[in-house]
Amino acid sequence: MAAAGINRADLLQRSGHYPAPAGAPEWPGLEISGTVRGLGPGVTTCAVGDEVVALLEGGGYAEQVVVRATQVLPAPQGVDLVDAAALPEAVATAWTNLVDTARLRAGDHLLVQGGSGGVGSVAVQLAAALGAHVVATAGGPERVARCLELGAEVAVDHRTDDVVEAVRAATDGRGADVVLDVLGAGGLRDNVRALAPGGRLVVIGLQKGARGEVDLGALMAKRAWVTGTLLRVRTPQEKADILAAVREHVWPMVADGRLRPVVHARLPLDDAARAHELMESGEVFGKVLLVP
Repeated sequence: MAAAGINRADLLQRSGHYPAPAGAPEWPGLEISGTVRGLGPGVTTCAVGDEVVALLEGGGYAEQVVVRATQVLPAPQGVDLVDAAALPEAVATAWTNLVDTARLRAGDHLLVQGGSGGVGSVAVQLAAALGAHVVATAGGPERVARCLELGAEVAVDHRTDDVVEAVRAATDGRGADVVLDVLGAGGLRDNVRALAPGGRLVVIGLQKGARGEVDLGALMAKRAWVTGTLLRVRTPQEKADILAAVREHVWPMVADGRLRPVVHARLPLDDAARAHELMESGEVFGKVLLVP
């Protein structure tokens, strides 16, 4: 293992709110980068010595991991192997939710709630590369500026500005075709208000609560819909399909520089507790990595 990426799911697992799936290691870690040390019977998709990244069900905070071959990808070209650990979970999450679930297309307007997060910083870049018009939220002027550098056409400081009004201004009053949300209950009302007719709200996080009320009348009037998804609980075949799409469509974006890992800090594996404290501080932009 060269590095392990930290995700908010790891923090939830540590606090007892997101147990590992049956058969997975009990300790956290959903994505890693590293070098292949050995192969199971019949594996032909990689070779000993290959530099790779992998999507795990758990157990990534370790010096060695075992993973299904279908959840392993070659490390993308042009990226340091350690920094590559910031990509598997974030890219897979962003791709399947924006493209598979929300059907984002070139010319669509996308609101990314949390453009400074691990998934959000990738989603901004991915959507811009796909030709969408991106509005991203972040806290504070410096983080707003960095979202613009990643490809957002508009970035909104959610601490001081009205996000819904900013979306309407950016779309001539129409609203966002897609909202990618990490807030959950606390953002539900404004996210529905920000949707365009026929809009799609995809909830991938619950940072502001798991239970909320939705104005069904507003949803019906807009012919819009709300859905929520998780990546960790997908079947092995679903994960294999997602990663195959990532290799075909997203890895070329990484190779030519349209998408890059955003790494806030690298910390020693022994400092996992301090890394979690850093994540909980709310000051991280992108990913924190653990390095053996």
